[in-house]
Amino acid sequence: MKKVFKILKWTGLILLTIILGIAIVTASRQHVKYDAPYPDIKASKDTAVIARGRHLVYSMAHCADCHSTGNVDSILATGNEVSLSGGKEFRLPFGSIYTKNITSDKETGIGGLSDAEIARALYYGVHPDGTTVYDFMPFHNLSKKDMTAIISYIRTQVPVKNKVPAHELNIMGKVVNAFLVKPVGPDREIPEDVKPDTTVAYGNYLVTSVANCSGCHTKRSPTGAVTGAFLAGGNPISNGSGPALSPPNLTTDSSSRIFSWSYETFKNRMRIGKLIPYSEMPWNSFKHMTDDELKAIYKFLKSVKPAKS
Repeated sequence: MKKVFKILKWTGLILLTIILGIAIVTASRQHVKYDAPYPDIKASKDTAVIARGRHLVYSMAHCADCHSTGNVDSILATGNEVSLSGGKEFRLPFGSIYTKNITSDKETGIGGLSDAEIARALYYGVHPDGTTVYDFMPFHNLSKKDMTAIISYIRTQVPVKNKVPAHELNIMGKVVNAFLVKPVGPDREIPEDVKPDTTVAYGNYLVTSVANCSGCHTKRSPTGAVTGAFLAGGNPISNGSGPALSPPNLTTDSSSRIFSWSYETFKNRMRIGKLIPYSEMPWNSFKHMTDDELKAIYKFLKSVKPAKS
């Protein structure tokens, strides 16, 4: 009996030591620093460039859907600018994530950051202080021309003092943050420009590098790693105000939501906007895309390899 007790005692001490060791290492790795290049991106004051950036921000890049807590669609309908002052909460299995204030306020926004620092965060997933940017913004392969346009428009935002809460990670989130989350960067040479047209190639660019359709419509692990077939349907998503909704299959498989849709059906649905109030799909941003942009996306989706969800 004494021998059994001794074994249990030492087993418990070993397990406690391991747990304490993991806890200490986890705590020490919450702010790991990484290095990344600073892209040669400079904001422009050209009105055409700013107009292009505004279109991207309020349509397929859907920045306002995450970086604003107001009724974006209603504000845009009045012809007013939407303040990208951040603070929207995303409730995830590993904690609550809050979007950043990206107005030009120097204290709580990005007014004190250089264009290169902003571009580095979006391209390479590294904050100015070297910590990792959670990979919710898929702009790693965005053309330099479009990146310049977005930053140029954001620079015109009226400064709003809004101190956004720090991310609140639970135990699982802290472990994931310490050991699994790393910066994500471009997977190819960053293009100087991608000419807008109605081709499959341009649709591919919009879906994968601007609109982030694959971010929701492809199954992923808690760290963002792809675990399912491309665009074959994603993980259930809930913003806390309603039941979780599962992003549907968008491939050319017969089980796809849009399998039998014509271009006109696709375009008309995108134009309607949000129908389910608690849906996280940025319908009210996507409905501002042009007919040519929607046509390019439709053509690309009709070229995607079929896959079952």
